Amino acid sequence: SIENALHCLAVCIYMMLSPEKISERMAKLEPLAMRLEVKEGKQGCILINDSYNSDLSSLGIALDFMARRHDEKWRSRTLILSDILQSGWSLNELYRKVAQLVKNRDVAKLIGVGDDISSESRKFDIDEKYFFRTTEEFLKSGIIDNIRNELVLIKGARPFGFDRIAERLELKVHETILEVNLQALVNNLNHYRSMLKPETQIVCMVKASAYGSGAIEVSRTLQDSQVDYLAVAVADEGQELRRAGITTNIIVMNPERTSFNTLFDQRLEPEVYSFNLLDAIIHAAEQNGIAKFPIHIKINTGMNRLGFDLKDVPELVSRLQRQTAVIPRSVFSHFVGSDSRRFDDFTKLQVERFNQAANIIQAAFKHRIIRHMCNSAGTERFPEQQYDMVRLGLGLYGINPLDNRSLEPVCTLKTTILQIREVEAGETVGYNREGKITKRSRVAAIPIGYADGLNRHLGNRRAYCLVNGEKAYYLGNICMDVCMIDVTGIDCKEGDSVEIFGRNLPVHILSDILETIPYEIISNVSIRVKRVYYME
Repeated sequence: SIENALHCLAVCIYMMLSPEKISERMAKLEPLAMRLEVKEGKQGCILINDSYNSDLSSLGIALDFMARRHDEKWRSRTLILSDILQSGWSLNELYRKVAQLVKNRDVAKLIGVGDDISSESRKFDIDEKYFFRTTEEFLKSGIIDNIRNELVLIKGARPFGFDRIAERLELKVHETILEVNLQALVNNLNHYRSMLKPETQIVCMVKASAYGSGAIEVSRTLQDSQVDYLAVAVADEGQELRRAGITTNIIVMNPERTSFNTLFDQRLEPEVYSFNLLDAIIHAAEQNGIAKFPIHIKINTGMNRLGFDLKDVPELVSRLQRQTAVIPRSVFSHFVGSDSRRFDDFTKLQVERFNQAANIIQAAFKHRIIRHMCNSAGTERFPEQQYDMVRLGLGLYGINPLDNRSLEPVCTLKTTILQIREVEAGETVGYNREGKITKRSRVAAIPIGYADGLNRHLGNRRAYCLVNGEKAYYLGNICMDVCMIDVTGIDCKEGDSVEIFGRNLPVHILSDILETIPYEIISNVSIRVKRVYYME
């Protein structure tokens, strides 16, 4: 925790360690596991696992985290809570406060573990409540097997070993997981916020399931962080967010004509990039008796993908002024290469074109029209072009072509070692005998393959993963569900963790090998790979 780190810092200063040495040591600190992890549980349950500590403040945070899951309203809320240790309060006062917190958050079932909470059981005004002196007593009671279709918060101090409870409740489907660090997401957002004027708004890209990390959890976190807009690719993505309780403004970047009713019903604001699309939306809005529905005007300033050309703007303004069904909420464009100095001259030309178009449109309307052009890289390299809003995409997820080390990776793809075998020289590994062994080697099989999103072109020693911090190269062809890695000389055993990309193995290393972009790597992680969310 931050408090523990500050204690360490104070001791280091007392011991007169140099600032350089302190900085070096602090950088090596790893976050503790089990901090607000969201996992799928058995028997239709969703688990929120915070079994590292239990204090009054973190209990409130965890209960708020549970309360924000609007799509889980149909599941009753269950709290498994240990004694709160070293609070500084008397037991009477402490558990009076705990009971009030629990009541205010609509907890339907309470399972208390520990001598203290058991002795104060009468303070909890809940119809269904159980108390046990020890974790072992609870696990043997059989109550855990009757937890069904519930949203379960597991909140315990470390001495109680609540990881055993989580182990019993967790659904184990696939040993390959994508860890999504929601705190890193917030930290990256705040990094970009620090570059902006106070009045500059932010739209965060959550299309393609938030680049593979899971749009609902990511959007909840961004909504809690009070971003101004979210952006999705198609209306179905926006509808999914609305059904999950997301109320933040949502832009749909590629609206389809068959989705107009969804746009209107779910308050999803479409990007409009052509006269045909504009006319169709106006007609649909008029047919539904809708007035002043917000739209976002895309200007083509050089990408030549979608958008109105500069010469189209006078006619665009004329058509907008002749109707009342829709109203321009924003006007925007897209930099071609804001991350590279090679394109700086063209970037300036794009800005000039955009300013001309935006000024013409704004002059035609009395209300303020939001202007935005900067993506993540543009926000850093061209702060003078912030306009009224910036769009954060890949940088939000900790991937930056500018090599900005202030960002934190949000996603870590991990798996485990299934089996290790000794393979003699002259043998081969995998299909078509592609993996040729030239010396006696240790070969490990791991449960991840191209069906999980691991690109086949990474095989045959073209790339590596990390096993206990050591490089382990892929051997032979990558299979659909499994692949093999060379763990010769690496101290490891079956069951050990393997990092495919993430905190210690940046995703750009894989994208560079494949001669592609990080977007492709992270967005290709299969839906069968379980996402595990945590907040440090």
